[in-house]
Amino acid sequence: MVYNRFVEIGRVAYIAVGPEKGKLCAIVDVIDQNRALVDGPCSGLTRQQINFKQLHLTKLIIPIGHGARMGTVRKAWEKVNITQKWSESTWAKKLAATEKRALLTDFDRFKLMKAKQARNRLITIELGKLKKTVKGEPPKPKRRNKKPNNK
Repeated sequence: MVYNRFVEIGRVAYIAVGPEKGKLCAIVDVIDQNRALVDGPCSGLTRQQINFKQLHLTKLIIPIGHGARMGTVRKAWEKVNITQKWSESTWAKKLAATEKRALLTDFDRFKLMKAKQARNRLITIELGKLKKTVKGEPPKPKRRNKKPNNK
């Protein structure tokens, strides 16, 4: 599998560490080998420099030029529907599920446990029925070795 998520102008990234954690941004300019100038017009992120170690690159790209202004970035962001594409991605869905799981109360976790137990009980019952139907069929003949095992 070839790596194709390179640091480039217009690459959309997810901020994984720091005070802006959880926001999407677009790389507007590469400052040096460690930092980039990013802007997140639709995620409430002001233009700032961020270390590459704090960014996780996504597969999304917006067509902007080198050092594009905030309005240009916003128009390109909305034209390509980055926010919608991000919310439909499995990455965003997993993050949302993790957040939702973290906000569960003790009683919610208890209800979830009981629901899983009920589901597993139904699965076990259906599996038992299937095994019972298979058991009713005649057994398959055993394979016999044609050559006797002489040692």
